[in-house]
Amino acid sequence: MPLALLALAVGAFGIGTTEFVMMGLLPDVADDLGISIPAAGHLVSAYALGVVIGAPLLAAATARMSRRTVLIALMGLFVAGNALSALAPDQHWLLAARLLSGLPHGAFFGVGAVVAAGMAAPERRARSVSLMFLGLTVANVVGVPAATLMGQHLGWRAAFLGVGAIGVAAIASLALLVPHDRAQATATGLRGELAALRSLPVWLALGTTVAGFGALFAAYSYITPMLTDAAGYAETSVTLLLALFGVGATAGNLLGGRLADHSLRATLFGGLTALAAVLALFPLLMSTAWSAAAAVTLLGTAAFVTGSPLQLTVMEKAASAPSLASSANQAAFNLANAGGAWIGGLALAAGHGVTSPALTGAALAVLGLAVAATAYAVDRRRVPRGSRERVVAGNVPQDAQAVRR
Repeated sequence: MPLALLALAVGAFGIGTTEFVMMGLLPDVADDLGISIPAAGHLVSAYALGVVIGAPLLAAATARMSRRTVLIALMGLFVAGNALSALAPDQHWLLAARLLSGLPHGAFFGVGAVVAAGMAAPERRARSVSLMFLGLTVANVVGVPAATLMGQHLGWRAAFLGVGAIGVAAIASLALLVPHDRAQATATGLRGELAALRSLPVWLALGTTVAGFGALFAAYSYITPMLTDAAGYAETSVTLLLALFGVGATAGNLLGGRLADHSLRATLFGGLTALAAVLALFPLLMSTAWSAAAAVTLLGTAAFVTGSPLQLTVMEKAASAPSLASSANQAAFNLANAGGAWIGGLALAAGHGVTSPALTGAALAVLGLAVAATAYAVDRRRVPRGSRERVVAGNVPQDAQAVRR
């Protein structure tokens, strides 16, 4: 694997850290700015909004540029957003800075996934993408706890300065390790990039992401009350258990990359099936402390097995604009975050019990399977029989890349 993947992983590590660190610093930020915890929670939403807005727009706007240049520029924007967050004098400026920090998130992962896949041999593309995403999962194990600890002892502003320093290191790594590439001569600008999103298979692939990762966040958003009220853990133990989720996510990400190189479709379907099964068993697994710890780890593994397959599926179904589609998939991940948390909250509000969000998540995972199956069926109808036979024989024509596995 090329060293350039290390540079992409460093950038992913920084982005993953800044995305989730605010959740651990909310009380400190609220006290310092003199606002309520719910008001401080809007800072999390502002970042997510930045991801949804910036992912497709920045990818489309930079379509004609060298991807190496785009990655470096996006990390520059990331550094600026975190520096402004550290210097923000009040809530309104911090909201704007968090929105700015979120803008490059989706485009960086989207363009980075295209670069990572392009640097690897065809039989190692999924593994290459998973190694870039490794930075994101490791951030949940190492980066977020370290930044939270820094914020609690040195002040929340120091945490954002520290994350900005990671961004500077990522820029240096990208400049040194990512090979120079030419501007995208085939790009047709914003209109041409957006035209690629008119394809039904692309939208079905994005829908699979929303449903599949919505399943994760329907349960994970309420994992703390499950662990304390159902499994009997003390609140002080939750941080360690969430680290187990990060360990599971890291293992799942690496496993998914390896399996997807053998069979993209089987890995996607298998991962969604495993996720549905784990979530369906959550009420039982949350009955004892040891099984609850196993459930949290398995949840991270099952969910992130699908990460690389989902990314590659979207890229293959939008071959004429892979950067835009890949970035749009990052926006879909954030929509899944918000939508899954909302749907899981409905189950709680209806009085179905503290583990009911997990059952809601299981239903969403089944929905993701149905959408993925529909996408595959649509692909089979769109590809001529002769082309399909050539795919089976191993010769992948341009018009059948979406169903080559």
